[in-house]
Amino acid sequence: MSAPLLEASGLDLAFGAVRALDGVAIDIHPGEVVAIVGESGSGKSSLLRVLAGQMRPDAGTVLYRDPAGHAHPVHGMGEAALRRLMRTDWGFVHQNARDGLRMGVSTGGNVGERLMAIGARNYGGIRDEATEWLKRVEIDPSRIDHLPRTFSGGMQQRLQIARTLVTRPRLVFMDEPTGGLDVSVQARLLDLIRALVADLGIAVLLVTHDIAAARLLAHRILVMRRGQVVEHGLTDRVLDDPQHPYTQLLVASVLAA
Repeated sequence: MSAPLLEASGLDLAFGAVRALDGVAIDIHPGEVVAIVGESGSGKSSLLRVLAGQMRPDAGTVLYRDPAGHAHPVHGMGEAALRRLMRTDWGFVHQNARDGLRMGVSTGGNVGERLMAIGARNYGGIRDEATEWLKRVEIDPSRIDHLPRTFSGGMQQRLQIARTLVTRPRLVFMDEPTGGLDVSVQARLLDLIRALVADLGIAVLLVTHDIAAARLLAHRILVMRRGQVVEHGLTDRVLDDPQHPYTQLLVASVLAA
């Protein structure tokens, strides 16, 4: 197996007396989808923000390997370098699509901005690429000049995904990408994400409380509780034969629903 794209060890983070992260280690390899699951307050969203460089841990290291194989400490980068990384090699899909879109910019402009950030300058080419990506995320291309605020929540989320993936990043952080959407919309969106991720061969770190979403999308799964990873392994193994009592409880609650 190739070297990890991103690897972290010994991550600690506390908010007063609350341990958000307690000795957490995680890695992700190119083309792999890793899900981080757990109840609200388990530390999973804090872990995602630390890994993405949005929050600094109290202790521990996060290393990112660039395309040449050189390892860089994420929290040793300056803000400008992190912003550049997030425009190029990385992407972030927010639970609330409005946090990842420019609501006052057209649909095509939202997708085109990411292309311009990596050097695209031909207007016709940018518009053509934006049109193709709208089709890929099942948005009618005739809406290319419409503003995102005229879209439903599910369409806004699909647009955010198009904006994020159009530059074909190596690693994408997804924070509850189906949260707050109707069940039927969630299922369609999960199928779309799975198809795009497989087609592009990108690595994804997915935070979710939805066990079904983790099973559908992830190769490996980490189960968090009170800031600690209590179980991890191949998704089918963990969910079909959970070893930790907390994981057993999570899986049982899904089966009983």
